[in-house]
Amino acid sequence: MTSKEYNRLVDNESDSLFRFALRVLADATAAEDVVQEAFTRLWERIDTVESGKGKSYLFTTGYHLAIDLVRSRAERVDMEAHGALYEPLPPDIRKRLDEGLALLPEVQRSVILLRDYEGYSYEEIGSMASLSEMQVKVYIHRGRAFLRRFLGELSDLI
Repeated sequence: MTSKEYNRLVDNESDSLFRFALRVLADATAAEDVVQEAFTRLWERIDTVESGKGKSYLFTTGYHLAIDLVRSRAERVDMEAHGALYEPLPPDIRKRLDEGLALLPEVQRSVILLRDYEGYSYEEIGSMASLSEMQVKVYIHRGRAFLRRFLGELSDLI
């Protein structure tokens, strides 16, 4: 990877990585630290990361750093403080969805956020989270099924 590619990643992916880390950690300062550390680790390995693989390396590193922080704090993430997964949702539904997301196991929550909030493909998520594409699909399916049950009938909330 070249320094030019690195700089392009800083410009193009910082915000996306921050949003993901913020969703996982529910703490802006910790999310900033994850972004900084992920970019630092990428810079330290700039000569060994293949050209075109920087984004994957960056998000894989960010994912693992964020999950490690969650585990070390041994707490569930309170998603309510950080807004909606989908902005058009009414506040009461958004609140209920965020409560449901906070109850998901960290891996399910992370892959759902990467897929539905950040728009990554199953393959990209698998690469970031060190999971097979099939595992990613299973985690997303199970997480969404839980959220459907948790939300119940949306018409009750509207």
